[in-house]
Amino acid sequence: MSYPQPGRVDVRGLADHPLVPAGGGALRMVAPGAATAGRFGLVEYRLDPRSPGAAPHYHQTFSESFYVLSGQLTLYADGRWQARGPGDFAIAHERGAHGFRKDGDEPADFLILFTPGIAREQFFAELAELSRSGRRPTPEEMTAFYARHDQVMVDG
Repeated sequence: MSYPQPGRVDVRGLADHPLVPAGGGALRMVAPGAATAGRFGLVEYRLDPRSPGAAPHYHQTFSESFYVLSGQLTLYADGRWQARGPGDFAIAHERGAHGFRKDGDEPADFLILFTPGIAREQFFAELAELSRSGRRPTPEEMTAFYARHDQVMVDG
């Protein structure tokens, strides 16, 4: 019996994707698009209690999925906010309005999967830098920031 030519297997240890502060919590870029040849991007997110998370928005060129690992995460989907718990999954297809926040007194841990694997890590890196700097961008600067990262904000 013959086998196909062996493929490559990439392993990223925990030190390769440290947990870094992010607005209202912390995240780790488990598998950025650069590590997956653009096939997908995977982020582990920990949202602190009573954190605003991400206001309702949509993306035109990629989908974003959410899988709750622990705690209660409030997701915006189908025009309303709903609490979701461990094991719950949601996919926001292209142009599907979505958001997330943490309403309760315990943290929530969840995974975010982007397909295809656009360079979403740049979005999070820029947000973290804004937070660290303490600078408040103008509405025009935020509009340009969101446009650079294919994020269209909506009312919700």
